[in-house]
Amino acid sequence: MYKVVLLLFGSNVFMTVAWYGHLKMKWLDGKPLLLAVLVSWGIAFFEYCLQVPANRLGYLTEHLSGYQLKVLQEAITLTVFIVFAWVVLRERLTWNYAVSFVLMILAVYFAVAVKPTA
Repeated sequence: MYKVVLLLFGSNVFMTVAWYGHLKMKWLDGKPLLLAVLVSWGIAFFEYCLQVPANRLGYLTEHLSGYQLKVLQEAITLTVFIVFAWVVLRERLTWNYAVSFVLMILAVYFAVAVKPTA
C-alpha cells in the first residue's frame, strides 16, 4: 500500500500547486484569469498522471474500496496543503485547523483499518 500512498502524495503536491500556487506566482500578477487557469491545468496534468495509477493500484491490486481511497486521498491532501500553506502562503496552523486535521486522521483510520462486517 506504500506505493499507493506515495503516488497520492505526489499527485497532491501537483494539485495543491495547481490550485493555490498561482496565488504566489508574481509573473501572473495583472495577467488575464484565463492564463492562470491554463497554467493550473498544465500543472494538474501531472497530478492526473499520478492520481489515476494510484487509484487503479489501490483498487485493483491492494483491494481498497473507492471509499477508502477517497478518505485516504483527502487526508493526504490536507497534509500536503498544511505544509504548502505554511511554507508557500506563509499561513500558520491554528488550533481549529489542527483539530480538523486530527479528525481527518481518525476518519482514515476508521475507513481503512476497521473492516465492516456484512
